[in-house]
Amino acid sequence: MPLALAVDFGGTKVEAALVDENGAVLPESRFRAPTGAASDSQTLADAVDGVATRALATLPAGAELAGVGIGSAGPIEVGPGLVSPLNVPAWRGHPLRTQLETLVPGLPVRLQMDGLCITIAEHWIGAGRGIDNLMGMVVSTGVGGGLILGGRPQPGPTGNAGHIGHIEVGGYDEPCLCGGTGCLEAVASGPKTVEWARRQGWQGSTGEELAAAYEAGDQIARAAIERCGRALGQALASATALADLELIAIGGGFSKATPELFTIIRETMAARAGWDFVAKVRVVPSALSGDGPLAGAAALIHLG
Repeated sequence: MPLALAVDFGGTKVEAALVDENGAVLPESRFRAPTGAASDSQTLADAVDGVATRALATLPAGAELAGVGIGSAGPIEVGPGLVSPLNVPAWRGHPLRTQLETLVPGLPVRLQMDGLCITIAEHWIGAGRGIDNLMGMVVSTGVGGGLILGGRPQPGPTGNAGHIGHIEVGGYDEPCLCGGTGCLEAVASGPKTVEWARRQGWQGSTGEELAAAYEAGDQIARAAIERCGRALGQALASATALADLELIAIGGGFSKATPELFTIIRETMAARAGWDFVAKVRVVPSALSGDGPLAGAAALIHLG
């Protein structure tokens, strides 16, 4: 059975693993390293090389390596294979595809935005099986997404289609790292939701602590996560009206803060669903747990 090396590069970590043609991640091949806004370019490059090399070293004897699929936080330039992850300022126009090509001479290496990879994975083996018009979404350090319309992935000419984290949501004026104001990511990502709660007087410092405070009934924590859900609902109602979506599958660490987050999203969307074609969309948690980004990156090789 052919295997793909999958690499997922994000604002908090880079992860690599071997993935089979059914989308299953080989657990013994999975390695990760931190990234983050404070890392310099060489540290980031070494982290990528380190996890990829360790994953490749676990290739079973006699197994075929079919290629490398890369999902990266955006924006990206898919033609030349460059990445400029918003939350990783040391990399602007970094040649990530070329970097990984040096590890596997002669094999295909394909790059797409991580949000699209997650969407491909949901369509292939996750919550979106059998659904041809869907958005996959991640709510974590950042807010990202990708689109499949008419059964086909839609990367756009530069690879950045589906970048829902940088849709402006009405009623918010937070500045965003992209240079915009009121972007969904600036309002509803995990770190930005924590920042808002701290400005209101909450004493914690992490998304995990905020989730625990929400469950304990802390009023500021509840207000913060409700605010996050409302912003997500606004953006997703607009995206559904634009793209006639049937399903939205949401993953990422902060999407698991509380199951009630999905209730808030759905209620916000329902209040804005003026047409039946908007009201029809289903919003569900990702069915892939933490494997979605790697499975989606591998799909760039296995599915072509």
